[in-house]
This record gives sequence, structure tokens and C-alpha cells, in this order.
Amino acid sequence: MYVSVTGIKPKGLTGWLRFLVYNYSASKVAKKADGLLVSEFSSRNSFLHTFTVWKSKNDMLAYRSSPAHLNAMKKLSKIGSGKIYGYETNETPSWEDAYYEWCEKAREY
Repeated sequence: MYVSVTGIKPKGLTGWLRFLVYNYSASKVAKKADGLLVSEFSSRNSFLHTFTVWKSKNDMLAYRSSPAHLNAMKKLSKIGSGKIYGYETNETPSWEDAYYEWCEKAREY
């Protein structure tokens, strides 16, 4: 399995609203994507997070190349700044465990 945790710190209310719009579109596509096992959204410490678990890294990469995800990424500079962390695992982590990994190992993008 492949876990991806993204955190975006929005630029004010406008950035927060933009995130919701683009996240909604990208999430609709993700929920239909091959290999998606878990898809959740959360807000913590001024970051808006997505947490996804995929059957494989290749499944995640295929989704990452989708027009909906690419469109959302093109808008990132208008939304805010962010960090991402992805890793492979043998079992589905809890959101808490994945968030801990993100806090410890995420890189800026």
C-alpha cells in the first residue's frame, strides 16, 4: 500500500475557499480512481490535509497525473504553501499515525 498525506497552509480565507473548490473536484475523481482505499480530509494547526491510501504507488501516480489533480496543483500558489509525505506500508495506518509521519518527514513543495 502507498500512503499520501498532503498539508496546505492557505493564504487567508480566499486560499481556504480555493482549496475547498479544487479539493472537491480532485476528490470526486480520486474516489473513482483505481486502487484508492481511503480518502479523508482534515484541518490541523492551520493546515488543510488530504490523507489517501492506495493499493500501490503506481495507482497513486496514475491519479496524480489526472486532469483534476493537475489543475488543482496549478492553482497551489494561489491557495497557499504546502508539505507532502508519501510512504509504503503493509497495512492501512490510522489518520493519527499518518499525520505523525507527515509532521516528522514532510517536505515542502
